[in-house]
Amino acid sequence: MGGIHRERPGADAMSGATGEPAVAIGHESGDRLWMSPGWSNSYLIGTDDGRVVINTGMGFEGPLHVRSYAAVDKSSTRAIVLTQGHYDHVGGVDTFRATGPEGGPDPDVVAQANFTIWRDDNERLESFRSRNSAFAFMEAIVAAMEHARSAGVGAVPQARPEPTVLVEDRHTLAVGGRTLELIATPGGETFDSMVVWVPDCRTLFSGNLTGPLFGHVPNLVTIRGDRYRDALQYIDSLDVIAELQPERLVTGHFDPIVGADRILAEVADLQEAMRWVHDRTVDGMNAGTDVWTLMEQVRLPDHLDVGEGYGQTKWNVRAIWENYAGWFHHRSTTELYGVHPLATAPDVVAAAGADALLDAARVHADAGRPVEALQLCDLVLATDAEHAGARSVAVDATEALLASTGNFWESAWLRRSITKLGGS
Repeated sequence: MGGIHRERPGADAMSGATGEPAVAIGHESGDRLWMSPGWSNSYLIGTDDGRVVINTGMGFEGPLHVRSYAAVDKSSTRAIVLTQGHYDHVGGVDTFRATGPEGGPDPDVVAQANFTIWRDDNERLESFRSRNSAFAFMEAIVAAMEHARSAGVGAVPQARPEPTVLVEDRHTLAVGGRTLELIATPGGETFDSMVVWVPDCRTLFSGNLTGPLFGHVPNLVTIRGDRYRDALQYIDSLDVIAELQPERLVTGHFDPIVGADRILAEVADLQEAMRWVHDRTVDGMNAGTDVWTLMEQVRLPDHLDVGEGYGQTKWNVRAIWENYAGWFHHRSTTELYGVHPLATAPDVVAAAGADALLDAARVHADAGRPVEALQLCDLVLATDAEHAGARSVAVDATEALLASTGNFWESAWLRRSITKLGGS
């Protein structure tokens, strides 16, 4: 049997909340667990004294998730648990807080203790991160917002929640006869990651502990711009799954994974894969191998059928290197100074001639070396951004890279680049 990533949807399949009735997860055995699919799924745990909601979607999705749950459980919300601080997990908190018990206290908002640091990062860098994420998500988010409007949802601001309960390590949440164990997993997709264990039905709500796509290598740092995650902390955080041995793993996106043996085998592969990449990178650093060579050379062993649809091994190599060693690669003295790497591009183009550089770029592109072709095109385009010949070669090289990848982030960036270069 191949890796589970071969059976599950990719990131391109993510879509917004619909408002349709929530989907039962194990409800046939009285588990009272429900899923409202969305840009990031929201989940409901039923109790004898109201609902516990796990994650709330984007702000505009909140009313649709509320509508979904009202169709299956009309009780009030007693607690809201956030498995991480990303916008698509916390945006609907204000909408759900309004569904608390009539005349009673507002529902608690429970998050991991690092949540406030993550939230402050987001607010501090809101323009930067929004701008750098737009190329990957904007069209899909706009479509989800249009659906929400067509379903009668008006303007709903994105919540900026203030948790009422912060979890340092572990916390027991008892509501209506059910006991939930909240466990910090700071090696998850964010350093404020937390999972929710429901022991009475052996179900673990893992959020994006293993990344948005289960069965794939993680993104130790996303190309949109985040703080680095530590490879070893990621491996350690996945130990919680081996410790609990869940029969059902409910992730942040798409359907749950069922079967303890399958879940544990997949998680063991993810840990082994990350350990391999970490150790080979460290070996290379100690041997004096440069980071670009390691990005090219470090590959997962054939027996590990782990996907690379969201993160990639080559990116994780660089993340591990720079997390240990910082930004200076000891390649060139110029790394130490605030002069753009393409500052002398006009001099190179003047000396060599744009035509000669593009002839060389075309040779690289035709020989299956598209990155080298783009390096030469960048010199010409830095001098003349509208140079038709450079744009043409760059489009061909970028299309070759696009044809060779199945990674969500890389594909989105390459499509954006082709559009900016005037390609179709």
